[in-house]
Order: sequence, then structure tokens, then C-alpha cells
Amino acid sequence: MTMNAQGGGPDGVRPTLHQGARKGDYALGGANEDSGMTSQDVTQEYEAFLVLDVESTCMKGVNFDYVNEIIEWPVCLMRWKNRDSSGKARILEVVNEFRSFVKPTWKPQLSEFCTELTGVTQGQVDAAPTFTEMLDTFVQWLVRNDLIDGQTGERTTHFCWCCDGGFDIRDFLVKQCFISKIPIPTWIQGNFIDVRRMVSGWYAGMLHEASRSQPQGIISGASNLSYVLPNPLSLSRQLGLLGLLPFRGREHCGIDDARNVSRILAELARRGVSLEPNAVIRSRRWSWMGQNGTILE
Repeated sequence: MTMNAQGGGPDGVRPTLHQGARKGDYALGGANEDSGMTSQDVTQEYEAFLVLDVESTCMKGVNFDYVNEIIEWPVCLMRWKNRDSSGKARILEVVNEFRSFVKPTWKPQLSEFCTELTGVTQGQVDAAPTFTEMLDTFVQWLVRNDLIDGQTGERTTHFCWCCDGGFDIRDFLVKQCFISKIPIPTWIQGNFIDVRRMVSGWYAGMLHEASRSQPQGIISGASNLSYVLPNPLSLSRQLGLLGLLPFRGREHCGIDDARNVSRILAELARRGVSLEPNAVIRSRRWSWMGQNGTILE
């Protein structure tokens, strides 16, 4: 996900913190540790998850109101490995991926800062399809993976979109659809999982459990539970909270970011977290949005 040049986004992280948990390393055990929560199968409503982490055009020194155009569209498809007839499951895994670079149309030339941040080169976007052309290919991928009907576009699988924060769907997708003069596709409308917010809520819950279970606020397997939740809660910090470091791949490479968000989602599921939507796409406009898709400069 491409952030602005100031290194942050519009979302703050404000979990409920409880006295008693001590400061220290915020790692809370690795993928093979229970770390204060019993790993168990819980009822999971959704059959599949689509993890999206786009990269977009950016300029050094501009704020989040910039006219970002999507230049990389990577998606990891995750399905349950052990979901039973009652919907109980715990093991979530990536079963397929989609990745395409995207040619920007408003300002086709990438800034040097954008290439340094995302790793996306001018040659890659010059040779790529436009956003609407890419969507046609992506829809075919959704159909092949039995996620939507090829004729009607209706969902054939109960799936949920997931992102690191709300930026990718709530902001970058909304901006791009305006620039491309198309409505937001029906197969991505509605509620989605903000994984960053989910990690924050899970961590706050661990602090609450710590404060209840022992006067010192320390629970078994979580002696390094930190009182302070890092803000911003970057991908690497989320991985650290869940004991999943290091980050695999190149940060701000869309497909690598999506793969690491998938690791976080799988670990939350393993720890017994119910994976349910906690965010929604809302119609919003920026000052540069004119009439009929016109971009005001």
C-alpha cells in the first residue's frame, strides 16, 4: 500500500489500554505458541477472503488528498483448510494469487519518489493495462476461482475483502474509479475487514485479559506484553505483535504486502479470532473531484 510522503495515513490506532501490563517488547509469541489465547476452531461466517494491497502514484511532500492512481493491483485468495459443516475453522491458507501492474492515465509519468518507494518502474506501467482493462482480466480470475458468476457478476462464494487499514478500498479504489469514470464494482462493494484495526482490537483484548487474570497484568506466555501499542501500526509492527517477523519480501511492493497481510490474517484465525467485517466503503469526495469525472488542478 502506498502511503503519503509524510509516512502515515488518515487512520489513528486507539485501542483500549489497561493498567498493569508492563512496557517492553511487544512480540506476543510466534505462530507455534498460544501466547495467552487457546488456539481453537471457532465459527467463521465467510468461506473465503480476498486480501488486497494496492500501490499507487505518489509525490514527495504531498498529503493524502493527492490524486493517487493505482499502479499495482495484487490480491491473495485465502480459503479454509479445515472448515467443517457447522462453519468452525482455524487453518486459513493462500490458495491463489492475482497480480497486475496498472497504467496511470491522468499522469502517466511516475515520480522518482514513487519508484523508489514502491519498486514499480516506468517500463512496467507503460506496458501494463489501464485500470478498466485490468478489471476485465481480474473479473475472469474471480470467475475461474468460483467467486462470482460470469454472467451476472453475483457472488457465488461468501467471501470478504481484507486490507491493511482502510486506505486501499476506502480511498485508493474510490479515487481510481472516479478517475476511470466507472462505478465501484458490485463485487467489491459493502463491508470489508480492516486487518490493522482487527489486530489493534485483538491486542487490546489481550491487555484486557491480562489485567483481569493477574494483578501484574501478565498472562502465561505473554511476559513481554507491552502497555504501549505502536502508532502507526505498520505491517512490520503487526507482524511483531503476532510473533511473525521478519517481513517477507520488499515493503511497499504490493504483492509482498498482500502476502504479509495474509500471514497476519491466518495467524489471527489460528488464535481463534472471528474474521468478520469491521469497516465499510463510504461515498466520499476530494476537493479535486469535479463534475463528470473531471479532475480539478
